[in-house]
Amino acid sequence: MKSVIQMKQLNKVYEDGFQALSDINLEIRKGEIFALLGPNGAGKTTMISVICGIVNPTSGTVTVDGYDIIKDYRASRAIIGLVPQELTTEAFETVWNTVSLSRGLFGKAPNPEYIEKTLKALSLWDKKDNKIMTLSGGMKRRVLIAKALSHEPEVLFLDEPTAGVDVDLRKGMWSLVHELRQTGVTIILTTHYIEEAEEMADRVGVINKGRLIVVEEKNELMKKMGSKTLSVQLPFSMRELPEDLKSKRIDLEADGKVLNYTYDTQSEEDDICDFFDLLKQNGISFKDITTKQSSLEEIFVSLVNK
Repeated sequence: MKSVIQMKQLNKVYEDGFQALSDINLEIRKGEIFALLGPNGAGKTTMISVICGIVNPTSGTVTVDGYDIIKDYRASRAIIGLVPQELTTEAFETVWNTVSLSRGLFGKAPNPEYIEKTLKALSLWDKKDNKIMTLSGGMKRRVLIAKALSHEPEVLFLDEPTAGVDVDLRKGMWSLVHELRQTGVTIILTTHYIEEAEEMADRVGVINKGRLIVVEEKNELMKKMGSKTLSVQLPFSMRELPEDLKSKRIDLEADGKVLNYTYDTQSEEDDICDFFDLLKQNGISFKDITTKQSSLEEIFVSLVNK
């Protein structure tokens, strides 16, 4: 699949000596949803700011659809839409004028039909004549998205787009993201709601202390690094584990009425069969069985801690 963004040996060191990005090598594919995850201060916003031409890199190269972000700034920036974290909008201007002006700043001819379609998709149509200052925080964030989409970008950056947004609006935003993706728009998002990344993303990148720890297909990452927990509900309360179960990844909970066994999904050994053989050998019967797969959030926490 064709890459729309390429970063090679990208570094950013600030004047105080702080290295925000360190040797970043990353390709983002055209038409994918890429989730960039990391703790606060990891370098997510710095990376986005460099790609969007807001912050200059110290060294390395970045291209957007083949355009160098330094040499071909105007061409590369015209391809990009950015929804920043901060709610910075023209407080005394109307929604319609704000979004229309943003389109004009990119040299695009007026297109009222497209602006109308965008505002309706973001549930802003009935607020089009309202001044920004009268809107709620969630509405203002929607205006930021409308501004980012006003010039019909090929690449859309969403930097914590649902921070402070209610559940219904969040679902509406992600529905719009799916629609954009279907039209060929590449989506790069950062989010603290990791369940969103788990639901939305095709690939996941984890950054910590300015370094990319891992870049992987989401499903492959969860398969490779995930674990499963098999919970066995007992018909009685077990006070402690038999000796030959203590060496396994087995623990008791719910006052000894549930026995949990955690196993590696990539193990070549037949761990589950061995586990049930041990139960049989110890005369342990059960009433019910459930399994749980590691979430992306658990994998993320594990990666960052390591």
